[in-house]
Amino acid sequence: MPSVDKHSALEQVDDPVLARRAGDGDLRAFATLVRRLEPVVRVYARRILGSAADVDDVAQDTFLTAWQQLPGLQDTSGVRGWLLTIASRKAIDRVRARHDHADIDDYEQPAPNEDGPEHSAEASSRQRALGVALSTLPMDQRRCWVLKELGSYSYDDIAAEIDQPLSTVRGLLSRARKNMIREMEAWR
Repeated sequence: MPSVDKHSALEQVDDPVLARRAGDGDLRAFATLVRRLEPVVRVYARRILGSAADVDDVAQDTFLTAWQQLPGLQDTSGVRGWLLTIASRKAIDRVRARHDHADIDDYEQPAPNEDGPEHSAEASSRQRALGVALSTLPMDQRRCWVLKELGSYSYDDIAAEIDQPLSTVRGLLSRARKNMIREMEAWR
């Protein structure tokens, strides 16, 4: 019964404390952090990738990298954003790797949904284009855009996450949106 109490107690601990404990080698704290944040990482990766084909790999790579780098993480208060940044890099690497292939047959096609193959193909293409467009943004703009649009962070939360003034966040988001609109013009 004591392990159940410890497990229950860890569920009540906030993310920064779990990250510090995991950084010190506490596997249960890391497992709790993974259980808590994996759904967000998976949704976030799915939005960048455009298909579910690589989401499992990106999530696994994200948490493996996090486990390896947690001991060096100085500010654990932004662990959620830090994980999303890792996931972003892993997902964008996957998107770039897809575009390095010359043969279209190398791509795994998602199963068609109820809306038919045309809609499925269009949605998949739009998601790929979004991933490519995100990869063209400078890192600060991308991070702000992703936290706002995919992570639903407030401006204040983004400012705290990236340790920048609110005015800087507003500027970065404004430039990111303009760049994304330009890059995604074909999909308007």
